[in-house]
Amino acid sequence: MKKSVKFILIIVSIIVIAGITMVYHVIKIVKGSETILGVQTGVPTEKIEIPAVTKGEADWLHWRGTNYDGMSATRDINKNWSQGLKNLWQVDFLCQGSSTASWAAPVVQGNRLIVPGRDEQNDLVFCLNSEDGKLIWKGSYPSAADNSHGPGARATPFIDNDKVYTFGRSGDLACWDISDGKLIWKANVRDQGGKEPQWGFSSTPLVLGNKVFVQSGGSSIVIAYDKETGKVIWKSAQGESGYSAIIPVNIDSEKFILVYHATGLSLMNPEDGKELWRVPWETHYGVNASTPVVENNIIFITAAYDMGGEAISFTKTGYKVLWKNDVIAAQHSDPVLIDGYIYGYSGLSSRNNGKFKCLELATGKEMWSTDQVGQGTTVYVDGYLICMDIKGNLYLVKPDPKSFRKEGEIKAAMKDVNYSVWTVPVIANGKLYLRYMQHLICYSLK
Repeated sequence: MKKSVKFILIIVSIIVIAGITMVYHVIKIVKGSETILGVQTGVPTEKIEIPAVTKGEADWLHWRGTNYDGMSATRDINKNWSQGLKNLWQVDFLCQGSSTASWAAPVVQGNRLIVPGRDEQNDLVFCLNSEDGKLIWKGSYPSAADNSHGPGARATPFIDNDKVYTFGRSGDLACWDISDGKLIWKANVRDQGGKEPQWGFSSTPLVLGNKVFVQSGGSSIVIAYDKETGKVIWKSAQGESGYSAIIPVNIDSEKFILVYHATGLSLMNPEDGKELWRVPWETHYGVNASTPVVENNIIFITAAYDMGGEAISFTKTGYKVLWKNDVIAAQHSDPVLIDGYIYGYSGLSSRNNGKFKCLELATGKEMWSTDQVGQGTTVYVDGYLICMDIKGNLYLVKPDPKSFRKEGEIKAAMKDVNYSVWTVPVIANGKLYLRYMQHLICYSLK
């Protein structure tokens, strides 16, 4: 055989193998499911006396904390990580069965920690004692679910006084009594014309005033329910839902809601659902998943898939694009804004070779970039950023626009990791909570 023919056959073989590999990875990303591996225990069955509900000084009641900005009110943390952090407790029963992956982050009020889970047929909701991890109550309801990246919840619950609201990947919005787990009401957005996005309903519910809001897609991007009864109050804006949390924003002492959906960012009136303006921002696969960052009259949004980030100035009647670039292109990792500078991950969240960057909000200027903390998620506490990469390693970073400053690290803070650790760390009342599928670990930050 001539050398030229052999060369051509080799090249063709390489192309075919590369094509098959690419198709495999695309299928895995779109329809793949993470199998539950490692330690998995049964749900505790022993009865305990239900303690009275308490409140803490630095509770974490909903997605991204008190001000929806990824900042904890905890103070006086241990900044010397040379000896690690004290492991207070761990549970390994949040997912029951081999194909039940769930990613939702916990929320904490005093001695109540609420975190969703899953078994083969049911959405589960666990209430643990935040001090010792003991099960206070478990709620459940049957829910058929697709299995792309697991059938369990992605959306973080929302605690509102004596009630907690959960949103499952199949569109079930449920209201529970936080004291004893009684199911008060349940509704499914698909009954109102909602359309499940490719990777399941993921947008965290928002409670504001007498309403609870969720992204539904289909006949309406947003549905507002009466938080006491589950009755629909209004539906707004036909289109596809995104994966980002709805958050409140103040304009001239008035409350509005920001909705980062599949095709853009919308400002809506929470009273009647009227869409006041919409910023076009459409990615491949409709994945707008990160939370908008807001400071005064400036909003920063970001997405991966060759999108990057954009800053806009806004009023309740309109907006203006200030700048757009590709410095931070976050897939579903949320940046943190500190003193006019944005700190956050850029790149795909399934690969641990992304960049952690600092960007000036006013100009979009990149201040620095590093690959020393992998790809992952970040949260702010007591003057520091705590970053967790997708392999379960923790890093303590001092935010400084002049240079990257890593102050400490703990390897394998989350053990038994076989896939990507996507769930963002939660910090409440001096404790750090890390979730990976069936596992939840509580560390002391004091």
